[in-house]
Amino acid sequence: MKGAKAYMNRYKLLTPGPLTTSCTVKEEMLFDRCTWDDEYKQITQKIRGQLLELAAVAPDEYTAVLLQGSGSFGVEAVLTTAIKPEDKCLIITNGAYGERIVTMANYLGIRHVVHSVRYDQAPAAADISKILVNDQAITHIVMVHCETTTGILNPLEEIAALAKEYGKTLIIDAMSSFGGIEIKVQQLGIDYLISSANKCIQGVPGFCFVVAKIEQLVRSQGNSRSLSFDLYDQWQHMDKDGKWRFTSPTHVVAAFSKALDELGAEGGVAARYKRYQATNRLLRNKLKQIGINAYIGEEHQSPIITTFLFPYEGFNFEDFYHYVKARGFVLYPGKLTDIDTFRIGNIGEIYEADIQKLCSIVEEYMRRPKK
Repeated sequence: MKGAKAYMNRYKLLTPGPLTTSCTVKEEMLFDRCTWDDEYKQITQKIRGQLLELAAVAPDEYTAVLLQGSGSFGVEAVLTTAIKPEDKCLIITNGAYGERIVTMANYLGIRHVVHSVRYDQAPAAADISKILVNDQAITHIVMVHCETTTGILNPLEEIAALAKEYGKTLIIDAMSSFGGIEIKVQQLGIDYLISSANKCIQGVPGFCFVVAKIEQLVRSQGNSRSLSFDLYDQWQHMDKDGKWRFTSPTHVVAAFSKALDELGAEGGVAARYKRYQATNRLLRNKLKQIGINAYIGEEHQSPIITTFLFPYEGFNFEDFYHYVKARGFVLYPGKLTDIDTFRIGNIGEIYEADIQKLCSIVEEYMRRPKK
């Protein structure tokens, strides 16, 4: 066991998920559980209830559905379940994950229109309003809240207000924000919110979840073009006693339950947001002093992950990456098509002391003679 712990602690992940988890979350995965066992099913029901509390929703109006697979599985499940052939979807994009939703819509044959803005810009409510006025056929709006491509935070409140005003079903990919940024789902009128176990709640990869308006789910019966991704059917089975339709990631579920408890012990979403915000601000300020600048303006920067521009021409990210990794931290490559960048996440078990240490390592690297 000591050897295993030493191996797990070789480096910390400065990524947007998977991320560095606590030892106590990891330890929950050391026990094997049976999917049919009542104790395990109670863990599932506990998680579902806690997610509704985090989302600030009434349990008689909203439900939480867990689904095997990554966050993208959850997004695709919502799209195939919630959107009928006669519906039309407005997909708002300013990054690779919004564009992935467009790809899903194409695969599923969903009628859609795309409103795309530059990766370093947030969509403007006035532009969205104009689209909704001019295209009365639109029934659904889909948007990524925190676009992990860059770390930009999109204007959720403004888009939610427009969805209410025009009577549109609102689907929000909150993969990299839920649990780390307060989202009052019911107050905002979000119909479907999707997130994942290995993001701000600080669990490990293996399943995603959807906080859904029950009224919308009931209307979606029979819509799904897929058995495995039928969110309605998954909900119907899970709502009986916590039993998943198909084999669930038992170890991951137990770890997530522990992670939820640890989020509560930290002080909830407000306290976690405060920690993320502090470490993110420290990171950006320290690296700016070193000569490495953020790609996104401060007014749109999330406290989750930051995209940084290469500091000089000929900067070798691979060399930089391995230098930093050898000293205890794993970074993330950029995901832009036309600008050279890399990304640093600060969610997970990451604290100001970690950021201070990282910045010292980066400063050492920058002082080395250029190759």
